Amino acid sequence: MAMVRRMLLLFLAVLPALATSGAHGDGNLTVLCHSDEAATLLQLKKSFLFSKATTSLPSWQDGTNCCRWEGVGCGGSTGRVTNLNLNGRGLISPGLDPVIFNLASLRFLDLSRNDFSGKSMISGFSGYSMPTVGLERLTFLSHLNLSKSGFEGEIPIAIGKLENLVSLDLSIDVEDDFLLINSSWISDFQGLVGNLRNLRELYLDGVDMSGSGEGWCDTLVKSTPRLQVLSLGECYLYGPIHQSLLNLSSLTVINLQSNSDIFAGRFPEFFMDFVNLTVLQVYDNNLEGWFPPRSFQSKRLRFLDLSGNTALSGSLPNFSDARSLHSLILYETNFSFSKPSSFSNFLSLQELALDAKYISAEFRSSLNMLPSLSVLSLSGFGFSGELESTFSWIGDLKNLAGLVLLECDLSSTKSSSISNFNNLRRLSIFTCNLTMPILSAVGNLMDLQSLVIYGCGLNGPMPSSIGNLTNLRTLDISYCDFLGPIPISIGNLVNLRSLSLDSSRFSGPMPSEMGNITNLRSLDIIDCGFPGRMPSTIGNLVNLRSMHLVYSDFYGPIPCAIGNLSRLQSMQLGCKLSGTIPYEVGQLKELTSLILGGNKFTGGIPNSVGNLTSLQYLDLSQNYLKGEIPVSLSNLPLQYLDLSQNKLSGPIKEFTVASLGLEYLFLSMNKLTGQIPRSILDLTNLRKLLIDWNNLVGLVELTSFWRLRKLIDLRLSHNKLSIVDGEGNNNSSTYFSGISSLQLGCCNITKFPTVLARVSNVRDLDLSCNRLSGDIPDWIWGRWNNSLSYLNLSHNMFTGMQLNSSFLPSSTLAFLDLSANRLEGQIPIPYSPLLFVDYSHNNFSSVLPNFTSYLGTTYLSMSNNSINGCMTDSVCSGIMGVFDLSYNNFSGPIPSCLIESGGLVV
Repeated sequence: MAMVRRMLLLFLAVLPALATSGAHGDGNLTVLCHSDEAATLLQLKKSFLFSKATTSLPSWQDGTNCCRWEGVGCGGSTGRVTNLNLNGRGLISPGLDPVIFNLASLRFLDLSRNDFSGKSMISGFSGYSMPTVGLERLTFLSHLNLSKSGFEGEIPIAIGKLENLVSLDLSIDVEDDFLLINSSWISDFQGLVGNLRNLRELYLDGVDMSGSGEGWCDTLVKSTPRLQVLSLGECYLYGPIHQSLLNLSSLTVINLQSNSDIFAGRFPEFFMDFVNLTVLQVYDNNLEGWFPPRSFQSKRLRFLDLSGNTALSGSLPNFSDARSLHSLILYETNFSFSKPSSFSNFLSLQELALDAKYISAEFRSSLNMLPSLSVLSLSGFGFSGELESTFSWIGDLKNLAGLVLLECDLSSTKSSSISNFNNLRRLSIFTCNLTMPILSAVGNLMDLQSLVIYGCGLNGPMPSSIGNLTNLRTLDISYCDFLGPIPISIGNLVNLRSLSLDSSRFSGPMPSEMGNITNLRSLDIIDCGFPGRMPSTIGNLVNLRSMHLVYSDFYGPIPCAIGNLSRLQSMQLGCKLSGTIPYEVGQLKELTSLILGGNKFTGGIPNSVGNLTSLQYLDLSQNYLKGEIPVSLSNLPLQYLDLSQNKLSGPIKEFTVASLGLEYLFLSMNKLTGQIPRSILDLTNLRKLLIDWNNLVGLVELTSFWRLRKLIDLRLSHNKLSIVDGEGNNNSSTYFSGISSLQLGCCNITKFPTVLARVSNVRDLDLSCNRLSGDIPDWIWGRWNNSLSYLNLSHNMFTGMQLNSSFLPSSTLAFLDLSANRLEGQIPIPYSPLLFVDYSHNNFSSVLPNFTSYLGTTYLSMSNNSINGCMTDSVCSGIMGVFDLSYNNFSGPIPSCLIESGGLVV
C-alpha cells in the first residue's frame, strides 16, 4: 500500500526540488577555483564508493578548474566554491568526511539520495549519524539538503547555528513499510530551529520528534515566521495542533501525514484559512467524523490527500472553485458524492485516486468530463461486473497516460476489457489477483512505455505477447512466481532501457534473444531460476551500465563476450558460475564495482583485473580461487577489497600509494603465509581489517595498529601470530577510538592486553584459545557495560574474576563464553538477556539457587564443573532451549519441571 501511495504522491515528492531549483549559483566558468578547495573536493571524492553510483565524477581531476566540475558551482568573482549539488548520484560513504567543512563559502549544499550510513559496507553496523560538529562552520549556507542519505541518530544541534538557512531538508527514507522505529530523532526542536528566522522550507519527514513535546507549533510560530513549506510527515508528533499556526500566514505546503496523535480525531478546519495553501497532505492520521465542505472551496489548492482515514466522512460539494486542483487522493476514506456533475469544474485535475465504491454509472459519466486527467489509481475492485463497466469507461478517458490498480480481483475479468486502454503509457498493477489472459492482453497496449507488475501470483509462463510492447522503456516484474521459460519474444523489446525481474522461477536458460535489447542500460535478474549458461549474446548489450544477476541458477563459465560491455560500471554475478574468471573482464575499463562473490570460480585471479583503473569495489569472496594475490591489485584505487573464503596462498603483497584509499580489506579464510606487511599500517583510511584464519606468522605489537584511527573491526585470529601488548612503545593516550570488534583468538597472547582498558565502546571481543592466566580484569564489565555484546575468553587459563558480586554488571551481553578455563567459586550471573552462555569445563563450585530467573538464555551450559547441592523447581523459571548441567556434583531428585518440559533439551 505504501509503495502505491508514494507513486500517487509523486507530485508532492518533487516539490522540494521545484522550490529550491533556483538556489543554485551561476557557477561562473570564467574564474578559476582556489587550489585548496579543489584539493578539498578531491579528498571528498576519495571518501565515496561508486559501486552503485550513476556517475564516477570523471570531471573531478587534479589540475583542472573545479568550477567546471560536475555538481560544483563557484562565486562569480571570488572563485570560491559556493554550490555543491551531488543529489541522487548513488554515492556510498561510511559517514560524511569532515573535510567538506573546509568549503567555508558554501551557500548551497545538496547531498541527498546518497548513502552515508555505512550499512552496505559494514554488515550488522547500526549506521552513521550526521556530524555533530563542523556544520556550524558553513555560516553562509542558505540551502542544506541531507535527506534520504542514510544518516541515523540525533540531528545535530549545530545546524541551528546556520542563521542564513532558507531551506532545510533532513527527511529520512521511510519507504520501508515495516519500519517500526524512526532511525533519526530530534530531542531539542527549539535548539534546532530557534535561530532560523529566515527559513522558508522545512522538511523533516520520518524524523522522530516525539522528544520535542507538545510545543512544536509555538516553536515554529516564534522561530520561523517566514515559513512557506512545512513537511513533518511520520514524525511521531503529539499534542494538539494549535490555531496559532495561522500566524505562519505564508504557508503554501502542509504535510502532516501519519501523525495521528496531533489531530484528536478531528480535522482542523482552520487549515482552510491559510489563503496561500496549495498542498495539504494528512494521509493516515485516524481522522474521523465529517470533513468540512468549505475545505474544497480553496482557490489555490492544487494537491489534497485525505487517504488512509477510513472513518473520515464527507460529501464532495459543487467544486465551483476547484479549477486549480491537480491531484485528489481519496482512497480508503468514507466520502460520498452528492453531486457527481460537479466534477465538470475539475478542469485542471491530472491525478485521481479512488476506491471501488465510488465507481457508479453516474460517477463515471461525470469523470468523462475531466479533460486533463492523466493518472488514475483505483483500488479494491472485486466483482467482474463492476470491472467490465469500469474498464470500458477508462478506455474512454482519451488523455489518460497512467493507470494504477491496487488490490483488485481481476480473476473474472475478460481479457478484452482492457483492449480500450490504447493511450496508456504507464501501467502498474500491485497485489492484484491477475490471470494469464489479462496479462496476455496487456501485450496489445502498443504505446506502453512503462509496465510494473508486483505481487500478482501468476504461477504460469510469461505470455509471449509481452514482446509486442516494442515502445517499452521500463519493464519491472517482481514477486509474480512465473514458471516455465521466458519467451524469446522478449528480444523484440529493442527500446527497453531498464529490465528488472525479481522472484520468479523461470525454467530453461536465458534466451539468446536477450542480446537483441541493445539499448538496455540496466539489467537486474534476482532469484529468478534460469538454470543454464549465460548466453554469449549478452555481450551484445554494449550500452549496459549496470548488470546484476544474483540468487539465480546460472551455471558454467562467464562468456568471454562479457569483455564487449565496455560501458559497464557495475557488475554483480552471484549465482552458480564456475570455471576461471575470464581475462576479458580486464577490458571493462569503466567498472567501478565488480562483485563475483559466492560462485564456484577456480584458477587464479587474472592479472587483467589490474587494468580496471576505475575499480573501487572488488568482491571475489567465497569461491575456489588459488594462487597468489596479483601485485597489480595494489595499484588500483580500491576502497573495498574482499578476497575472503578462497584458497589463495603466498604472502600479502606490499601496498602502494594507490591503495591509500582502501577502507575495507577482507582476506580471511585463505592459505596466506608470511608476515603482515608493514605497509598495511599506512592504510590510514582502513575501517575493517579481516585477515583471520590464514597461516600468517610473526611477532605483532597490538599498538602498531593504533595509527589506523578509523579502524572499527580488527580480526587476526587463527593464524600463527604472536601478539604482544606493546604499550610501552606508544605514548598515545587514546587507542582505537572507534573500534567495535576486536578478534584475537589463538594468537599466542600470554598477558591480557592492558591497552584495551583505554578503549571505549567495544562490542565484540574474542581472546579465546590463548595462554591468558590470573583474574579476568573487572574493567571489562565497567568500561564496556553499555556496549559489549560478544565476549569469548574460552580456552585460556583464567582462575578468577575481579568481582565483588554474584552478578556481571553488563546490560548488553548476548554471547558469553568462559568455558575451558580454571575459574573457581560461584558462577557469576550476567544482568542481560543473553542468548548463549557457556561456563563449562571450569572449577566452579556453586551457583545462585534461583539463577535462571535472571536469565533469558536459549543456551546455557554449566557442565564439567564441581557444583554441589540440590536443584529445585526454581531452575525452570527462565526461558531456555538447551540447559546442560552434566558432570557436576548435584544431589537429590531431578526437578519435575525439567522432566515435564517439552521444549527444553536437557
